[in-house]
Amino acid sequence: MIILASTSGARRAMLDAAGVWFESVAPDVDEEKVRVELAGAAPVALAEELARHKALSVPGGDRLVVGSDQILECDDGALLAKPCSVAKARDQLRLLSGRSHQLHSAAAAARSGAIIWTHVESVEMEMRNLGDSFIDDYLAREGEVVLGSVGAYRIEGRGAQLFARIEGSHFAILGMPLLPLLAFLREQGEIAS
Repeated sequence: MIILASTSGARRAMLDAAGVWFESVAPDVDEEKVRVELAGAAPVALAEELARHKALSVPGGDRLVVGSDQILECDDGALLAKPCSVAKARDQLRLLSGRSHQLHSAAAAARSGAIIWTHVESVEMEMRNLGDSFIDDYLAREGEVVLGSVGAYRIEGRGAQLFARIEGSHFAILGMPLLPLLAFLREQGEIAS
């Protein structure tokens, strides 16, 4: 049984649906501190480093510990984090409206306190033009659940209505490059091949 260094419902649901036996443990990582330490790093590198920190933050001994993280990069290079309030979520949706952005989803695996695998998968997403009344209605219906998602949307729900175009893995949008992770788990003998 592997350890998932995450309490994300979406990540747990992905592994569960894929038939992976795992234990979920909250990672002990100050994400804001890592972001400050890596200020100026490429978004892909930042996503990977956050996933590494999470995988290493949970003691697993000889068990495999998997950490994952996601970075949203706007078309102008700005990075967004999870909004801290519905008002901030509204601001993020207004900012993303009618524009493209990339989600960089990273996973890292550690064993015996050492990283043995990493992978980053990027998805290109184009949000359609959203009016203020649509955004207000969307936020009223979704509520504070959007605060747990970078970009203030959940693509697996009403958030699908926000987009005009998506290129890339649905799993990466949900927060983890699942197919590459499953391939790695097969290589390691953690799941059946």
